[in-house]
Amino acid sequence: MLSLGLITGAFGSSGAMAVGSVESAALRCDAAPTGIRVQDYFLRFTVPPGLMPDPQFDGRPARIQVHRVRPVYAHGKCRDVPNRAAVLVHGRNLPGTPVFDMRHPAPGGGTLSMQRTLAQAGIDTFAPSLLGHARSTRFRQGLDDPGNASLRPYLPDGSCPYAEGCDRSNFPFFRLDQQGTLLLNNPLNGQRRAHSSNYRFGRIDLWVRDIRQVIDDAIARARPTDGKVTLVGFSLGGQHVGRTLYAANPVLPDSAAVIAKVNRAVFAESIFGTPTEEVTPPTGFTSFPTNLSTRSDSESTWAMAPERDAACTGHIVPNSRQQLWTQLMEEDRLGSTWGGDRAHPTGVSRAPTFSSYGWNAAVAQQQTTPSLVINGLEDRTPLATPADATALYNSLGTANKVQVQVRCASHATLWEGCSGPRCTPQSGTPYGGRPGRPWAGPHATVQAAVIEWIKNGTFNCATNGRFTVNESGVAAPSP
Repeated sequence: MLSLGLITGAFGSSGAMAVGSVESAALRCDAAPTGIRVQDYFLRFTVPPGLMPDPQFDGRPARIQVHRVRPVYAHGKCRDVPNRAAVLVHGRNLPGTPVFDMRHPAPGGGTLSMQRTLAQAGIDTFAPSLLGHARSTRFRQGLDDPGNASLRPYLPDGSCPYAEGCDRSNFPFFRLDQQGTLLLNNPLNGQRRAHSSNYRFGRIDLWVRDIRQVIDDAIARARPTDGKVTLVGFSLGGQHVGRTLYAANPVLPDSAAVIAKVNRAVFAESIFGTPTEEVTPPTGFTSFPTNLSTRSDSESTWAMAPERDAACTGHIVPNSRQQLWTQLMEEDRLGSTWGGDRAHPTGVSRAPTFSSYGWNAAVAQQQTTPSLVINGLEDRTPLATPADATALYNSLGTANKVQVQVRCASHATLWEGCSGPRCTPQSGTPYGGRPGRPWAGPHATVQAAVIEWIKNGTFNCATNGRFTVNESGVAAPSP
């Protein structure tokens, strides 16, 4: 104000007019984002002892990749517009960037990218790729060694007749002999190899540690008005979020302080029903660190029962499955050179093996964080079926909880669309849509629901209850 007063005194009335224009320009601000900005960066740390089953990694330097998409205000954000931040946690074999920032247009406008849509709504989003995934550290004696993919199984009597060794897996999705089925020609040159690590890669608390670091980083960078973030967990990421919000975690200290930094949670297609703590399986833990996925594996995310696939017209957005695989290969440069033959590699997506625990009724009952549970009614993924989602909702101890079940949505709800006559409601308006406009599909429902939950802690203006979104996108209370 002193400088403005000096300007007025020096230039008289004409100077006053100039000052007025300066003040007017200074007062100009944006109430809504004018654009978005995308950034990738790394958070560094040292692996704490005991979080990785193989002790050779204790104390190793490591880093986790964070993909940030934030709103931009060309003239500065108006003071009464709050800062909001969300940390988005991916699942088992699809890392953060492809899951939450799929660079693909939605039919009829918009985007399949959760992060870009949230940024356009004024929400700063942080999607880590947890340790062992994408461009985060995988370790030379870990996932970077093709000899750490699985070997042939032990014989029924427990013996192993192979010089390179044998493997066990306590999950069907950690398939055995991937060295033989996927890597034997390229890069193994026709010879299976012994492992440089004979353990599963991680425990769930390894990735809870990662999430804690990203929460602190997101708060420091985004400066949310309430000092807190919303946690969003997709698929296995829902288990990670549930474990992060578990006050009685005996492995990582100070859980209460972490929980205090989280205002709300979203569980999207969440895994549910694992043991409270790590339990050794009767046959032993998985004995190799690397699990490999092919393009057909990634495309199975959209799987539905045949009759529902036929009825749910347009649920697979054209070229979206190709885009997911393209982005997976972008994030896994080494894996993209494996498989097939050296001249024509087919590419594989590498992901870490783990022991699964920490997310069940006993854990959910003690949770007090307001929570949104959203799932596709066509999802057939084990531990993430509609029945599992309902069990999760019923178990949550918080009074502020909502379940949203979406018809014509599979495990790939984040990227699914709609086409044909079913998309135009006979009555009502698609949730998050405009009157008279057809439903864009499950991706639009999920995006709108997450935005409303982050901003208001409600779905369709309700703080609790169960809702069903029909084949045309209209939401109604569940019977």
